[in-house]
Amino acid sequence: MTAIAPTFFDLPVVWHNVLVMLLTIAYVFSVPLLMDWLVTNHGLPRDISRKITHICAGSVIVFLPLFRDGDWSHYLNITVFAVWTVLLIQKGLFAADDDQAVKTMTRTGDKRELLKGPLYFVIVAMICGTLYYKQFAGVLAMAILGWGDGLAPIVGTRMGKMKYKVFCERSVEGSIAFLAGSLAAGLFFVWLIVPQAFNPAKIAMIAVAATVIEALSPKEVDNILIPAEVIALAAVL
Repeated sequence: MTAIAPTFFDLPVVWHNVLVMLLTIAYVFSVPLLMDWLVTNHGLPRDISRKITHICAGSVIVFLPLFRDGDWSHYLNITVFAVWTVLLIQKGLFAADDDQAVKTMTRTGDKRELLKGPLYFVIVAMICGTLYYKQFAGVLAMAILGWGDGLAPIVGTRMGKMKYKVFCERSVEGSIAFLAGSLAAGLFFVWLIVPQAFNPAKIAMIAVAATVIEALSPKEVDNILIPAEVIALAAVL
C-alpha cells in the first residue's frame, strides 16, 4: 500500500492544496514587484526584467511536489496562471504606459505585447498544469520554456557575436544558452517532480530538438511551438 503524504498542519487535502496555491500566488506576484523596483530605481533593462520574469514564471513548477494528488484541488496549481490570463488581457488592452506589467514584461513598452508572448506562456502553463499535470511532458515543457527560452535572449543580445537569421535574427551563443538552460532545468525539474520518468538521454534529445525549434521560430510564437514540440516528442520517444 502506498503511504499517503502528510499535509500541512494535518489539514484536509483540499485546504492543504489551497495553502500551496496561495504560496504560488505570493511567489509569482512578487516577481513583477521586484522587477518593477529594479527597472524604476536601478535601471534594469526591460528585456532583462522581462526574461527574468519569464524564467521565474516557468520555475513555479517547483511547487508541484507540494500539491497532494487524488483530489480535484490539485488543479489549483494553475490558479495563478488563470489570474494572469485575465490580467494580461485587461492590461494588454487598457493599461497605462507606466503600468508595472508593461514596464517589466514587454520589450518596447507597448502594452499590446502582453497579448502575445506573455499570454501564450500562461495559456501553455495552464495546459501543462491540467492535461499534463505532474507528467514528464508537462514538466519538461515548462522547464525548457522557462529556462531555455529565458536565458537565450539574455545571452544572445549581450554576448552574441555569431549571428544567423531564419524568421528573425538569433545568435549561436544564444542558442547554446538555450540548450544549456533547457538541459539543466529539464534534468532538475523532471528529477524533482517525476523521478520515475527521469531519463537523461530522452531529456537531452528533446532539449536539442527544442533548440532547433527556437532557432527557427518567429518571435512570440516560440512560446507555443517549443512546448508543442516537447509534448509531441515526449509522446513518441
